[in-house]
Amino acid sequence: MSNVLSCLGLSTVGNVQTCSKLITPSAHLADGLFFVRIPPLIFASTKKAAMSSSSENLPLPAQINQLIRSRRSVFPDQFRKDISIPDDIIWQLLENANWAPNHKQTEPWRFVVFSGEGRKKFASFQASRYKESAGEKFRQDKYDKLLNNPLLSSHIVAIILKRSTTVNIPEMEEIAAVACAVENIYLSATAYGLGGYWSTGGITYDPAARTFLGLEGEDRLMGTFYLGMVRITSPGGKRGDIKEKTIWVKE
Repeated sequence: MSNVLSCLGLSTVGNVQTCSKLITPSAHLADGLFFVRIPPLIFASTKKAAMSSSSENLPLPAQINQLIRSRRSVFPDQFRKDISIPDDIIWQLLENANWAPNHKQTEPWRFVVFSGEGRKKFASFQASRYKESAGEKFRQDKYDKLLNNPLLSSHIVAIILKRSTTVNIPEMEEIAAVACAVENIYLSATAYGLGGYWSTGGITYDPAARTFLGLEGEDRLMGTFYLGMVRITSPGGKRGDIKEKTIWVKE
């Protein structure tokens, strides 16, 4: 096995075979191991390397189609509790998020990552905030979910819009840029065989979250992204006919 991994450019972290030199769009996890189904792609870890990548290193259109259309939300109760995602893979997901398109290169995305004992801090805060603010609408099951979901996850990533103070740009354009960054996280998680979903519940619209996360000025919390190793896969998705959603003007 070690010789095979060496040929593929893989390294071992914990009990997971992780990708240090490449990304494999249709890799999947089984028993804590990555198995490669298609030829690997060269991963560019720096901007200079990425900009110099030749077309021969790019994925085939069919691979991109498969990756995008196989993306699914996977929720904390579907995660494995006995194994965590190595931090270096989380960094790869965030680096891919960092390559999202953005107007005037404001790069408005910011992330706060909760892992290990930090998950308890996040869980306690969002559960206690709900209990304090729910009043007569308080539900014990919702409180329990807010308290337990972070602990079922490997990592929780707070998604933050950092408004530019030097470039005059409409907020909507920066919101769109952050959303693109989150889609990059989604697709990267799919490529690595990980589970995840973007939540806009919990503390997303709670003013107290600003102090908790260190938000300033016009910064905005745009939700949290829960990540974990997949225990139960999500069912296949479906979409309506794109032709019913498109107007095509040719003349």
